[in-house]
Amino acid sequence: MTMKILFVCTGNICRSPTAHAVMRHKVRAAGRADIVVDSAGTHGYHTGEGADRRAVAAAQARGYAMDDLRARPVTHADFADFDLILCMDAGHKLILERVAPKDAQHKIRMFDRRDVGDPYYGGESGFEDVLDQIEAACDVWLDAV
Repeated sequence: MTMKILFVCTGNICRSPTAHAVMRHKVRAAGRADIVVDSAGTHGYHTGEGADRRAVAAAQARGYAMDDLRARPVTHADFADFDLILCMDAGHKLILERVAPKDAQHKIRMFDRRDVGDPYYGGESGFEDVLDQIEAACDVWLDAV
């Protein structure tokens, strides 16, 4: 059975596409064709745009490809289509819980025990810190599913 995982942040240009790229890489390396990943944002601020150049650079330096990812907002269909919807912070979780159907509430979870900080307004090092946290959390989720 295929496990479909959706990573969610605000605009789908920093945290969630990074998690998407990292998990996709780890899934392929583990030979787990049964896991499909995607990412989206709680808001459509950047629909159709690629990931933030700083996120792309940090990911590429560690061997993760993000060039093909394009920002999109979470849709109502996502609540039916995905088995796990992993939120980068508690604010995203609250937003999704407000709009998700009752039968999808159990799918909405925190990606990590602590919020993944938004590196958008900071410097390059913030993207490295986010990547460290995302790599560790992806390892945990890969083992769990």
